[in-house]
Amino acid sequence: MIAEKLIVNCIDDAHAIAGAGFAVAEPEGRIIAQAGMKESISVEEVSSFVASGDDMREDRQLLIRIKDGEDTDLVLIADKDAGEVAAKLVASQLRNLISACSGRIDRNSYFRDLLLGEMPMDEAGRRAERLHIDRGIRRCVYVIEPEIAKDNNLMEMVKELFYSQAGDHVTAVDDSRIVVIKALADGDEAEDLEESARMLVDMAESEAMCDVRVAYGTVVSDIRGVTSSYREAKMALEVAKIFYPMKRTIEYGNLGVGRLIYQLPVDLCQLFVKEIFGDNIPEEIDEEILSTVSKFFENNLNVSETSRQLYIHRNTLIYRIEKLQKATGLDVRVFDDALTLKIALMVVNYMKYIKGSE
Repeated sequence: MIAEKLIVNCIDDAHAIAGAGFAVAEPEGRIIAQAGMKESISVEEVSSFVASGDDMREDRQLLIRIKDGEDTDLVLIADKDAGEVAAKLVASQLRNLISACSGRIDRNSYFRDLLLGEMPMDEAGRRAERLHIDRGIRRCVYVIEPEIAKDNNLMEMVKELFYSQAGDHVTAVDDSRIVVIKALADGDEAEDLEESARMLVDMAESEAMCDVRVAYGTVVSDIRGVTSSYREAKMALEVAKIFYPMKRTIEYGNLGVGRLIYQLPVDLCQLFVKEIFGDNIPEEIDEEILSTVSKFFENNLNVSETSRQLYIHRNTLIYRIEKLQKATGLDVRVFDDALTLKIALMVVNYMKYIKGSE
């Protein structure tokens, strides 16, 4: 149903322009909006008019039935001095509002079903044509996940950034994430997709006061590909939370080794970790050592730069590296050992994620 605020605004505008009284009631007689009415509105008269089946009645007041299809949605009530022409114009405006809002609801249901894969692909094309959705333009799906529960401020901000007139659509398929189906211009490239993701992160922080992570799938050239782009964006979001927790924007096509580990069987992961660490899994290794190694990896195994960023003496860093070597048998100053440890730690994080999801 059309939002009551829109009806109130329409009636207020009609009264201001025509200088006559107008009101809108539901078929049962409840008054939704009124402005400038000279006579009281009778619920019994409204109910009697609806039951009569007439499209218009002129008695004490002028009553006009407003329908969307076969059912009566609203009844317009106008003072007699408003005139039949003015009353019919206001009724026509209300019908247009109802039609526009019904189309918006249908579009939202369409895109939700499409995202969730609850619509046959041949039906997706037919429904797009009925809803006047251009099925052939390039699109990309973004999934936005806030650090805290989704709120209305964030949703409204996203809707202001991406609007239907440009071919975009914003919706939510669960209580924690917002989905943007973005229509792309002919010249949009990978850099533009990343820029849109960064814009969402920055605007969420500055306007909605909310930290978010944004993932996006591959570009699709047909409306039916939206389903796969959404699945890719969801997967990218999960991979980033496990392996790249500091990243705020994540592209499905740039997941690195995290993509490979994410799809490994758990028993194979357990075997690999056992092979590298034995019974001394990283949870039992000094947290200070692990954070030092992480910074060492970030600086491409550069001892001097790592010690500088950690504000520790070079010898202290070497001591920590050697302590890790004693615990694991891996010397991270050697490339092969560093690579093995890096992957092993990622596998451990993945196993923690799996365990926490059970």
